[in-house]
Amino acid sequence: MRCLIGRGLPQLQLCAELRCDEGTLLDSGRDCPRCETRQADRRAQRHAAAAAVDAAMPGASEDERRAATDRQLHERVTAQGWAREHEWEQVRAQQAAAKAHRAEAAAAQSADDVPAVPVAPDAMTAPRPTAVIVPAPEPEPANVDDDQELVLEDLTSDQVRDWRVGGLKDHQVVFDHIDRYGETSARRLFSNQLVNQAQHYARLGHLDLGYTTWEQA
Repeated sequence: MRCLIGRGLPQLQLCAELRCDEGTLLDSGRDCPRCETRQADRRAQRHAAAAAVDAAMPGASEDERRAATDRQLHERVTAQGWAREHEWEQVRAQQAAAKAHRAEAAAAQSADDVPAVPVAPDAMTAPRPTAVIVPAPEPEPANVDDDQELVLEDLTSDQVRDWRVGGLKDHQVVFDHIDRYGETSARRLFSNQLVNQAQHYARLGHLDLGYTTWEQA
């Protein structure tokens, strides 16, 4: 029955009772007691509000009394809703504080259960040998034999990186590639930025200390 109620039957869930569907219990067909209680409370509130309006507005028309009653009911229901929300906030705050207190108590208990680590007596220890760190060799671009053509598509990412590192260290590597394979291939291998940089420094005479920054006539 619970599986049928939860999945098989369409329900208009207006009540906290899971078996309730528009005021009727699905498993027995009887009236839902929670809905009856809620309706009785609403009727009592409306009667109380109507009585208060009749006392405060004895000469008002029926429409005016009905509007005043509805307004007063709305104010009461709103106030009750805010009161319930405030109570729930206090309950949640108390639950959070209790949870934090339990966590602190558990942490303190765990700390007390850890045995103390015995302290070894001071003793003279022999000095440890100092490790000698040998720097790793810097990567160099993969050299290509004079008789072997360089195919960019066959290069791995590590080989491309090595070529570019070599070009950054020595711009002559870039110019040698340009002389052999052309500038387009060099820009694909070394990047446009590196080729432009090498050409710029070459024009300024920074590639070779024997060059000058001006041209003779």
